[in-house]
Amino acid sequence: MWDRLQPVMDAVSGWYPDGMRHWLIKSEPEVFSIRDLAKAPRKTTHWEGVRNYQARNFLRAMKRGDLALFYHSNATPSAVAGTVEIVREAYPDPAAWDPRSDYHDPKASPDNPIWSMVDVKLVEIFPREIPLDELRGLKALAGMELLRRGSRLSVHPVTPAEFRTIQKLAAT
Repeated sequence: MWDRLQPVMDAVSGWYPDGMRHWLIKSEPEVFSIRDLAKAPRKTTHWEGVRNYQARNFLRAMKRGDLALFYHSNATPSAVAGTVEIVREAYPDPAAWDPRSDYHDPKASPDNPIWSMVDVKLVEIFPREIPLDELRGLKALAGMELLRRGSRLSVHPVTPAEFRTIQKLAAT
């Protein structure tokens, strides 16, 4: 998978001449939904629990001020629900070294954190969620990682054009 995504990461800086990047982050709404984020203090929370090395690397590439699409996965239907802003860049995820956590990794420790998280703040809950089937039907999104068969990455970059296309859909 890394071989296929490396060109994406190499191109990311070229996509964003102003430095701001766009991302997609996934969460199962039964675990944490965009409405849960809206109820959080200052509408901000940690984006923790990522346990895939490529997704972790994408978290580490996020910069303060970047925007992300908030996607509800394993939902009926799975859909883009809104947008968030990255308000704190990557830092160690302490859940990795907490044996009581669902996200515990016995190889991780404070001296060897392995996993990272970022803080996100709610920007917008879309007036309507945009379901996966609708996204699949758009030619403008044909190359989007989310729509690639077998893609399971919980964090990945999106192009500015993909981000704008989804924002326009949400406004209609």
